[in-house]
Amino acid sequence: MLLTGAEIVIECLKEQGVDTIFGYPGGTILNIYDELYKHSDEINHILTSHEQGAAHAADGYARATGKVGVCFATSGPGATNLVTGIATAYMDSIPMVAITCNVAKPLLGKDSFQEIDIAGVTMPITKHNFIVRTTECLADKLRRAFKIAQSGRPGPVLVDITKDATANKCEFEPMVPEPIERVSETITESDLEKAANMINKAKRPFFLVGGGAVISEASEELIGFAHKLNAPVADSLMGKGAFPGTDDLYTGMIGMHGTKVANFGIHQADVVVVIGARFSDRVVGNAKKFVPKAKIVQIDIDRAEINKNIMVHQAIIGDVKEVLKRLVPMVNERQADEWNDDINALKDKYPLSYDKSTLTGPYVIEEIYRLTNGEAIISTDVGQHQMWAAQYYKYTKPHTLLTSGGLGTMGYGLGACIGAKVACPDKTVINIAGDGCFRMNLNELATASRYNIPIIQVVINNHVLGMVRQWQTLFYEKRYSQTVLNDAVDFVKVAEGLGCMGIRVTKKEEMAPALETAMAAGRPVVIECVIDSDDKVFPMVPAGAPIVEAFDAEDLKAQE
Repeated sequence: MLLTGAEIVIECLKEQGVDTIFGYPGGTILNIYDELYKHSDEINHILTSHEQGAAHAADGYARATGKVGVCFATSGPGATNLVTGIATAYMDSIPMVAITCNVAKPLLGKDSFQEIDIAGVTMPITKHNFIVRTTECLADKLRRAFKIAQSGRPGPVLVDITKDATANKCEFEPMVPEPIERVSETITESDLEKAANMINKAKRPFFLVGGGAVISEASEELIGFAHKLNAPVADSLMGKGAFPGTDDLYTGMIGMHGTKVANFGIHQADVVVVIGARFSDRVVGNAKKFVPKAKIVQIDIDRAEINKNIMVHQAIIGDVKEVLKRLVPMVNERQADEWNDDINALKDKYPLSYDKSTLTGPYVIEEIYRLTNGEAIISTDVGQHQMWAAQYYKYTKPHTLLTSGGLGTMGYGLGACIGAKVACPDKTVINIAGDGCFRMNLNELATASRYNIPIIQVVINNHVLGMVRQWQTLFYEKRYSQTVLNDAVDFVKVAEGLGCMGIRVTKKEEMAPALETAMAAGRPVVIECVIDSDDKVFPMVPAGAPIVEAFDAEDLKAQE
């Protein structure tokens, strides 16, 4: 059938099962928006307040569902406003397709109004990108974009289409999308046998779980593997929920703000099995002193991650779920013994703790966990609140913590929260932000109120850039350069002005009623929780130090 390029875009999206798009229109993408208008009963479009919000919302939609998130933007500034969101998805391996439009083909390269080479701009932060100049190749490029975004290690793909390619016509043939196959051809019997042999000889096995276990939906296999070996388990920030935070084998998050149990425990292991994690610097600390007593088995879908940051003794390349299906039967059952006793002793000696006499970040998180029964989807921004959300909320399922791990994007959470709630309307979805992060993209509250998306935005307000201030306190002799935000901004009034309900909490006893009100409101609600400016995230590992040097407030007092 003969269709315009705009019609082909919509038909391809329908082929791929796309039910929601987040975006913002403009001149070059008008043809597509005009066609989208005719299909509003098939594809839901959320008009965000800013293109960055659209990218973060598409990312949050993808993280919450495992499906491809889709966002639209026009040329020039519309396209460049997507960049931070695309980079966020790229660093965390999130499947996303960003569709932008550009000036007509004859105007390319002439510094035309709102022209920019967005494919060139995003080349380092996309898994792949396409420039589509003719209508005839449009369908093929869009189909390939969706396949690339989902195949192997997922990631964002950008498709930039000239305006005339959306207006011209060509023949279009519908197609059923190709199935996305799990990567298994790289898994060899030799690698499996060597890994199994190494694991079977372990006296002190330890598991480190990363985001790859979430992406591959490997929770069931992972839980079975850990219990077969009675191996203690730690996770990275991105691995939250792949292994239940309530399980007796769980030791907590590892790394710069990991638990002492996880950091000290892995240091004593003789075999560390790393499952879908890439040895980020925030996880391993000083790479030369990471698990010096252990042999390392790394399971990862991306060959480029092997021996990139840490040299390993054995690697298995492939989809985590497929690897575990084959590896677990080859591993001998191991009974709990002195190693487990040692880990339990660490749990008794080093529990997470905080000041329970007043309203604090950890208390807020624990109340959210209690009142949601651990069943909410939590998104966060980046900073102290993010670490508290990782430490004190017990994630028991994958796709329930949505946070910017690799890029550390302040302002990420609210857009992601909207995307997740649109994707999962029956779930309680809460964004936890600090006041510094919240300021960056709080305009998306207008998006939530426009569509009456009943998200809950919790702002942990310490009137400073908390994580930066913590570093300034500990390592910069309290020189608080440009980190104090103690001004006249009233977040409750801001919330109300943008069409949401606003609640301020200043005492512990106010937190539960505020959250109960928000959960029953049926509309977007902002809860501002005012805490002390000098509350800190502990434990902490100094930059460049080995993770076994984690310290907390008690250690600082002892030094003084």
